[in-house]
Amino acid sequence: MQLMITIYDWFGYELPIKERYRLIKEAGFDGVLLWWSNGFGRDYIGRDEYRNGPQIAREAGLIIENIHAPVQNQNNLWLDNLEGEALSDCYLQCVADCAEFEIPTMVVHLPNDDNTYNALGLDRIKKITEKAEKFGVNVAFENLRNLTNLSYVLEQIDSHRIGFCYDCGHHYSRYPDYDLLSMFGSRLMALHLHDNNGSYAQHGLPFDGTIDWNMTMKRIAETGYLGAISIEAMNWEYMDLSTENFLQKAFKRAKRLESLKL
Repeated sequence: MQLMITIYDWFGYELPIKERYRLIKEAGFDGVLLWWSNGFGRDYIGRDEYRNGPQIAREAGLIIENIHAPVQNQNNLWLDNLEGEALSDCYLQCVADCAEFEIPTMVVHLPNDDNTYNALGLDRIKKITEKAEKFGVNVAFENLRNLTNLSYVLEQIDSHRIGFCYDCGHHYSRYPDYDLLSMFGSRLMALHLHDNNGSYAQHGLPFDGTIDWNMTMKRIAETGYLGAISIEAMNWEYMDLSTENFLQKAFKRAKRLESLKL
């Protein structure tokens, strides 16, 4: 069985968006993970241009696997103030956007564990869940430095629309002694696959760092996950490579991961 192979669309290199998606398709990828905001200086392509991304990607022949909700204010979700309400509204809008643009899944960062969950925050998650169920959208919470909050939310929210985005790089850099796939694998909805290497110690191409990919892909397979092999590498340690060469290398590494999983 051949799996879908996808890549995070903002992998580095400043390119016109049409050119970006054309090169991703030519490298062999089936689809993309979309960054859903102008954050991190990505507004050079035009205000709210990201909302045109789904159409442009599909015109290039790419599937939209999921969107990543904004992360700059992720710790506000538990706060009893306007900032907390604004972030909750942002996530609710992302659910609506997924429905509007026919995107099945959104990825969200919960607050880190310096910001402990509370009843207000859980109520906001429940509202997000209700909207996700209404519109048929999956909400996948990603592991970062948030194991306590992540565990709490997945324990408290029993919905087939609420699940887990497994980021292997964050796993081994933050909680290497915890078996996250055994803990949350039954809720697995999305993958972020990258290696721990270079000056950033994350977001390298698979097989260039310290992660044991034989074990990682075996554990992913054991969850029964049938979704895409999704690369979330950046070009930070590959500035000598052209865009085309980086994407070709990323696709070849993804195919190696696919073979290990199968």
